[in-house]
Amino acid sequence: MEALSRLPVDNVVFPKLGIDLTINSEAISIFGFSVKWYGVMIALGMLLAMMYCFRRAKEYGIDGDRLIDAVIAGVIGAVVGARLYYVVLHSASYHSIKDILSIRDGGLAIYGGIIGGLLFGCIMAKIRKLKIMPTLDIVAMGLFIGQCLGRWGNFFNQEAFGTNTDLPWGMSGGRIQNYLINHQAELAAKGIEIDPMLPVHPCFLYESLWCLIGFLILHFYHKHRKFDGEIFALYIFLYGLERSVVEGLRTDSLYIGSVRASQMLAAISAAAALVYIIVMRVRLKKNPVPLYRDTEESKRLIAESEKAEQAEEDRRKAKKEQKNQLTDDQKIVSDEPEDGSEENGEK
Repeated sequence: MEALSRLPVDNVVFPKLGIDLTINSEAISIFGFSVKWYGVMIALGMLLAMMYCFRRAKEYGIDGDRLIDAVIAGVIGAVVGARLYYVVLHSASYHSIKDILSIRDGGLAIYGGIIGGLLFGCIMAKIRKLKIMPTLDIVAMGLFIGQCLGRWGNFFNQEAFGTNTDLPWGMSGGRIQNYLINHQAELAAKGIEIDPMLPVHPCFLYESLWCLIGFLILHFYHKHRKFDGEIFALYIFLYGLERSVVEGLRTDSLYIGSVRASQMLAAISAAAALVYIIVMRVRLKKNPVPLYRDTEESKRLIAESEKAEQAEEDRRKAKKEQKNQLTDDQKIVSDEPEDGSEENGEK
């Protein structure tokens, strides 16, 4: 591999593809407040994920209005969990509350987000009397959407990259080089030998593409699911399978002792999800259980929800018609001649 020259901080290159980009991590500045692309991509991913989930709610027998509350709680929990997970396993880098609360420049761990989102979301689902398993099935597909887009926030921050590679899509950047130079001794102590001047694996891209594939698999399979919770279990398995491999390439992993925390968690969760799917399939052959969407409870709740939606739509239409009628009446009054005007005209 041919060594690269020292790159400017905002420069990102894919040498073998002939791609040379200048990437500003700041998307926009509003009254002096810097909005980072990292946050924009995560927010966009969350928005599209939520839109998809709400459109699929009725297919799972879930009331969309109640789902909104659970999803919002899950999003809040995901941000809190992702930050806490990262800070706890990277505590040496944070020296004040202000540092901990500042997430615009990165520092969110997806597994912490999943744990926090599940905790907050399931609590709200219980409060709103939502069935947990079908709710998780809906959310699972949204998670893949959010992660697929959110990983591009890592691209703008020049993070979530791996070891040296000679593959055609190997990348480098000014911030990447600086990080590797500053942490070269630390990485060597962990058994990671790396040359800062050579291209590295774009791990963010691997994960983004895998999440896209995972979403497509779940999207086309979900109508054929055999039990509530299967789609979520498949998400845990598919994501865990990818993460347990790609995490081994990364140079910025969070460690518990000498073990990569996310790689260990990914492998364990993937294995557990696979066992769960197999066990449930075996049980269903002996004792079939209908999907929640096919139960009388679900049908009743959906009917009530649709009735409420129709009533709200009728109310809006009536209000609009009343407003239009009032406008027409005012127009008629304004067009009427003032008293005596016609007589004055005849004279």
